Amino acid sequence: MTKYDKIIEMIDSGGLIRFAQDLIRIRSVYDPDKEGANEYETARFIEAFLKKEGIEVHFQEVVPGRPNVIGIINGINKGKTILFEGHTDVVTEGDPDEWQHDPFGAEIADGKIFGRGACDTKGNVAAAIFAAKAIKDSGTAFNGCILLCIPCDEEGMMIGIKDFIAQGWADHTDGAIICEPEENQLCILQKGAMRIEISITGKQSHGAMPLTGINPNWRLARLISRLERLEAEEKERIGVHEYLGWPSITPTIIRSPAKGEAQINVVPGEAYMALDIRTVPGQEHAVLADRIEEIFKELGEEDPDFRGSFRIIEERPWTETFRNDPIVTSVAKAYRDVTGNDPVFNGVPGATDGTFLSALKNIPVVVTGAGNRLIPHHVDEYVEIEELIEACRIYALAAMNFLETN
Repeated sequence: MTKYDKIIEMIDSGGLIRFAQDLIRIRSVYDPDKEGANEYETARFIEAFLKKEGIEVHFQEVVPGRPNVIGIINGINKGKTILFEGHTDVVTEGDPDEWQHDPFGAEIADGKIFGRGACDTKGNVAAAIFAAKAIKDSGTAFNGCILLCIPCDEEGMMIGIKDFIAQGWADHTDGAIICEPEENQLCILQKGAMRIEISITGKQSHGAMPLTGINPNWRLARLISRLERLEAEEKERIGVHEYLGWPSITPTIIRSPAKGEAQINVVPGEAYMALDIRTVPGQEHAVLADRIEEIFKELGEEDPDFRGSFRIIEERPWTETFRNDPIVTSVAKAYRDVTGNDPVFNGVPGATDGTFLSALKNIPVVVTGAGNRLIPHHVDEYVEIEELIEACRIYALAAMNFLETN
């Protein structure tokens, strides 16, 4: 029993499940080459629901067809602001024939809702909205503000949360709960990320006469080998992190030729590679960039025909929120009150929108929500209904706990 039992009683579990299903059935997979393939319809659906519930709502397009939805519930007096954040976009379903359940059918079976976004993260968006709705419907007085941020493009370059911050919406936020699938574990760290594009320039020639050209593939292979060595050095230096595991340097895309059609009898003139680097505490992105630059210089000194360049196209630092921060203690207390157990602390193996809230605005964040953390983007993605209801209850109590702290 808690003093907020009335709020828990006001959570409409049936409505939560139906709302989550409604969101999943809207195919908000972004495709720049397909008209209407964006988050617009999902955002309008959420906007209409918040309006119907009497919640102040703002609808803002970041770019055409890609909106953020912001909801606001103010307390009786000024106070702290807690932010709930969860995105509307989902990744592609891939080949629908590989699914046992309709990817956008939101079918219920074995106590689970199936569908793309059920886990990542439309179920948790629904849970946050229904937690805020329950607080409002209960009539429980509180000071401060509950802020809902439901942005676009978390699965891409995160333009939604960047715009939310740029527009000043996060300026007075004191703590944030990022609603992502973490099995309701409390994730207080997030890996950093560096995305790098690499170009190795050669000279096109006939495959039968390779010495008349310069093959960029041999040079790219040597670069990959040096980067693998750098990764090993970083692993040895840093070790395995308690919550985040190993740092990594991963070549993800290799194209040779960089553009145009490849032919087996043609030495390409240029090769392209993309790197996905994931960092942990103890690593500095600037130092890693310097080390990569040194590798390029070393390869150039060893081989006068090595000509390459790289550019960092995206950078997201690792983040950490301390266990004694009010947002962490508030969620932890809510977890104990809802489940009767101590929370499990963990880290996010990737980045979330919370990365920018922490890095750009110094807002302490906890990433938590329903859903098996290993199945986002998988075929037959699902969320367990009981876990989703549990997440909603945790969100509601966490908000009240946080708003009453000094």
